[in-house]
Amino acid sequence: MDKGYLILSDKTYYPGYIFGHGNMVFGEVVFNTSMTGYQEILTDPSYKGQIVIQTYPLIGNYGINDETNESDEIQVSGYVVRKNAEFPSHISSKKTLDQFLKQYEIMGISEIDTRAVVRKIRSKGVMNGLIVRNDDPSKGIKYLKSIPDYDSLDLAKGINNRKDLNKKYGENLTIDQKYKVAVIDCGVKENILKLLYARRCQIKVFAPDFPMNDLESFSPDGILISPGPGDPKHMEFLVEKIKLILNDYPIFGICLGHQIIARAFDSNTYKLKFGHRGGNQPVMDIKQDKVYITAQNHGYAVSSEIVNPEIEITHINLNDNTVSGLKHKKLPIMGIQYHSEASPGPKDNEYLFDEFIKMININRNNI
Repeated sequence: MDKGYLILSDKTYYPGYIFGHGNMVFGEVVFNTSMTGYQEILTDPSYKGQIVIQTYPLIGNYGINDETNESDEIQVSGYVVRKNAEFPSHISSKKTLDQFLKQYEIMGISEIDTRAVVRKIRSKGVMNGLIVRNDDPSKGIKYLKSIPDYDSLDLAKGINNRKDLNKKYGENLTIDQKYKVAVIDCGVKENILKLLYARRCQIKVFAPDFPMNDLESFSPDGILISPGPGDPKHMEFLVEKIKLILNDYPIFGICLGHQIIARAFDSNTYKLKFGHRGGNQPVMDIKQDKVYITAQNHGYAVSSEIVNPEIEITHINLNDNTVSGLKHKKLPIMGIQYHSEASPGPKDNEYLFDEFIKMININRNNI
């Protein structure tokens, strides 16, 4: 393997060995604490524009399968691991992690002191960085000056296979569908669609800049605003659309979707120091006085200073007391700042999809 470096914007660099594809990639450097689920992490659209570090030291040991992609391609800009398992062992494995990265032309680096990098990010905050293939880090350090700031990028374009998803979950129906759900795709994970489909939902996936007439023609029973990458401040065009339909449909927002809902009710959002990314984030349901272990992947959060008196905070993250859930006091609208669909992560929070269906049924009866 060729030598290479992970270089951070503070000019510190870490030597390692290149695998995957390419000579140089850049992005915001973040870390994920999940012990498994690397395939789901790699294909999660919320990681677009980011170089992801896995804190678990051995990655790739069970290979890559055909069932657990969360989109139709790898979404991360680059991948950093301590140890890349070159000889995976699992009955479902079809290829190695290295082969998977090469298939989608993604660059990775192994033998990195991931503990040291994560300690730096936790103390200084997330920062830009790059992976470079050569024996001399000076080339990469010079290039760092030209890297655009992550916060300036408009990344929530969604995934590229909406037609395939609409055929799979909306047009080619194999079970009796009871509900029609419009999914606003800011970077939707496929497991969200699977869980809606299992609850007898006919799904239509819309782009974030959807024409309002198309939504009205579909006449959904409810709307789900998906997770996605980037700063929600770049999504004001979607916020304005959501404001127009707040009184018309039950709405469920997940992660970025939760932030969009908050902004539609005039709340602010801000960037976290190093974000929440992993499968073991404790969240308190305030009303039930119950703690859930959640999967999370976000770098922005909703301000706890709620402007609209009709909005209440329903969940908080127990690690730092940030807002993890919101609900309208009268309208069937809720948002959560974690992944109820898991993938990867605990499945404890799939019940929230049942809560969404319950909101739809109540709204139907009221109509």
